[in-house]
Amino acid sequence: MPTAPYRDPSRPVDERVEDLLARMTLAEKAGQLFHTRVTMNGDGTLAETTDGPFLRQGTTELVVDGRLTHFNLVGRHGIRETAEWVNRLQALAADTRLGIPVTLSTDPRHSFTDNPGASFTSGASFGSGTFSAWPAPLGLAAIGDPDLVEKFGDTVRREYLAVGFRVALHPQIDLSTEPGPSRRAGSFGSSAEVASALVRAFVRGLQGPRLGPRSVAAMVKHFPGCGTTHDHHLAPFRAAVEAGCAQLMPPTGVSRERLGFDGVVRADWGLLTHAPTGGEPHVTHATVSERAAKALDAGADQFGGEQCPEVIVELVRSGRITQERVDASVRRLLREKFVLGLFERRYVDPNRAEETVGAGEFTALGEAAQRRSLTVLTNHSLLPLTDRPNLYVEGVAAQTASLYGNVVADPAHADVAVLRLRTPYEARLTEILALPTAVPTLVCVNLERSAVLPEIAAKAAALVVDYGASDTALLDVAFGRARAEGRLPFALPRSIPVGEATSCPNAPNDTEDSVFPYGHGLSL
Repeated sequence: MPTAPYRDPSRPVDERVEDLLARMTLAEKAGQLFHTRVTMNGDGTLAETTDGPFLRQGTTELVVDGRLTHFNLVGRHGIRETAEWVNRLQALAADTRLGIPVTLSTDPRHSFTDNPGASFTSGASFGSGTFSAWPAPLGLAAIGDPDLVEKFGDTVRREYLAVGFRVALHPQIDLSTEPGPSRRAGSFGSSAEVASALVRAFVRGLQGPRLGPRSVAAMVKHFPGCGTTHDHHLAPFRAAVEAGCAQLMPPTGVSRERLGFDGVVRADWGLLTHAPTGGEPHVTHATVSERAAKALDAGADQFGGEQCPEVIVELVRSGRITQERVDASVRRLLREKFVLGLFERRYVDPNRAEETVGAGEFTALGEAAQRRSLTVLTNHSLLPLTDRPNLYVEGVAAQTASLYGNVVADPAHADVAVLRLRTPYEARLTEILALPTAVPTLVCVNLERSAVLPEIAAKAAALVVDYGASDTALLDVAFGRARAEGRLPFALPRSIPVGEATSCPNAPNDTEDSVFPYGHGLSL
């Protein structure tokens, strides 16, 4: 029996796409329009229970009955178990009528964090786990080195490929021009020029010079700038499209013509059924069918976090959406699978995955970036520390600190205190200020969002901000063993009310009376 043209890798991609499209039923086409979350069992087997927060249908039901072939794996798992799970999932898909391979995506997995639960619920990041650990994108913006970001993108590519991830649900390139948004850590800061340069570099690293079998497809979000259409906010998205990004995720409307984009447009998670996204529902009116039809009318190709292909089938049968409109989106989605080489190379090698993920080369690059990204805001003749001082630490592992000084239990016996904080809140301010009042204190604040730091800056002997860095990275910088190169990727306001009142989202870094302006950072 002759091989179907779509299975023949010697044929042109467009010919293979059209051959496969012509063989598909409406239900099979509808399944391609959904990209939902899945999880896996700890031993690498397929999850079939539906009692978790994300899996509303078993994996087999989604693939066999729902005809879905795009999935977003959530949660942290062992590398070998993940690779084995990927192979089981791909084998399940290969056994369906047309054998269309699965395209597997992931949220960011490379940001250093010592608080894994904090980012899991938001869907924005899962921390590094066994992947190499880097500063969050804000930290890469603080360094501002496109060559480093391209190396980061290449590292992500190589580690993702090893376990079977073929779509990165990042980078996030909304500009951080307002003090409030909690996903700031996932952005490249407030400068359109810097964000544009870094997204070009990241896409090059992740996809290569062109999308192909050794690429991971970049899904850039959240076009157009989380709601604003100002040209300033569109600049990084233009840069991403020029760099060849494979996908865009908009929060609402879509404009292919405005940017000349011909790739995949995916609607943000939970647009149709209010599926859990770690935040408020995107849409609170209209029926599911009406929402789906309007999104397709606006140019969306696929729905994130959803699993209701029957809605598309009914829209076509009722005449509200044409078969040709569905075909247009399915054509883009299938083309990406062929270009990525999934029909020829859907399986991964668990042994190779274990060797690649977290390899020494990648780990060293990430650790060096952590040190470079640290940003020194103030230094009142405290840094660099010398000799082996008596150290009192909070938020720092005592065992790690003991490699640099003599750790004491009482700040009264300390020469220096080291205090690490997450973005502080006023309710804790009195408690926080007690320590630097008693002993010269190095305060390091994790800048996951804009922080109000004037009181801490006034009391601390030295104030540093990090964007995801280990205790070792901080102490290496504090003791002069490594160099901090970070510069603030956005201004820090004197107070959030002032920031909200005086900061214009279309004109970055204009906050009146900033404590620390954009680009601030001291050299030691």
